[in-house]
Amino acid sequence: MVATRRSAVRLLAGSLMCLVVVAPALAAETPNASDALTEKLNAYIGCLNRLSARAFDSRARYFSWAAKTGPTGKERIVYGTYTIYDTKDCRAAVEKANAIEPHEPELEAAASAYAGVVGKLEPLLKETDDYYTQENYKDDKMAKGKALHPRLVAAWDAFADADRKLRGGVEVIKDRQSAEKLAAIERSEGRKARYQIEATMIDAKRVIRVAEADKPDLAALTAAIDAYGKTVAANEAFTEGERNAKIGSMFMSNAKSFLVTAKQLMRRQRDKTPYSSGEKMMLSNAGSGWMVEGSPPRLLRDYNQLVDSYNRGAGF
Repeated sequence: MVATRRSAVRLLAGSLMCLVVVAPALAAETPNASDALTEKLNAYIGCLNRLSARAFDSRARYFSWAAKTGPTGKERIVYGTYTIYDTKDCRAAVEKANAIEPHEPELEAAASAYAGVVGKLEPLLKETDDYYTQENYKDDKMAKGKALHPRLVAAWDAFADADRKLRGGVEVIKDRQSAEKLAAIERSEGRKARYQIEATMIDAKRVIRVAEADKPDLAALTAAIDAYGKTVAANEAFTEGERNAKIGSMFMSNAKSFLVTAKQLMRRQRDKTPYSSGEKMMLSNAGSGWMVEGSPPRLLRDYNQLVDSYNRGAGF
């Protein structure tokens, strides 16, 4: 979800096939959150939205053809890597946001670390892209490619760590805000439309977080999906029982689609169902993994569609 409904900011994730711990969209505005805190968080989220997915895609592209130990010069296909967007705006935004009160020292330190690491990654990826785009490896027998490899691995590892810490810090505050908002809605309105929708987003976020954990936990994933499924069922019951329920049909459709995909992913883990060769090919290509049923990219795609429908109003 987002910091404010009218200025929607979606926190996009890197490729889940890169074994990166990611936390896609964030929670909506809360009654107790100050405008200053929202401004601070939006600056950090903006950096993650703009830079992280591309940085992780660059790593996925590189390792789609290069061995884990690095290129040898004997590769049949050499794709190179991707560059990332200019990082100056992110570094400036973080510096400005860190000066805003209320201060969150750990989060601000994580944001500074992220900006610093991504700022170093940018020129390295540009250097690497020039080398492979110009096919200079054909002139030096991949000498520079071999020299670049450990630098790239170190830079991507540092970036993944910084990304994880910044996302985690933002999530802590957003989780707190989401809980406060849900409690405030229940106190003022009861468990009606707005409550049901907010509860759906909180439970959906819990599913995506468990699904993306470093170590798969089938029991935790199953429990999160069961809880989310009960919330979706409560939404349906509420909509059927209330003449003016104000829960949009698109929101409900996306909520159900996310549930279906979550269950498909859980069953793949439970039954140890391998991906077919065709599915593996789609998963290895950035932008195609969502087409594989029960895959992490499909789950993320469906989650982002649910977030989009929430941001458009979800019927209220």
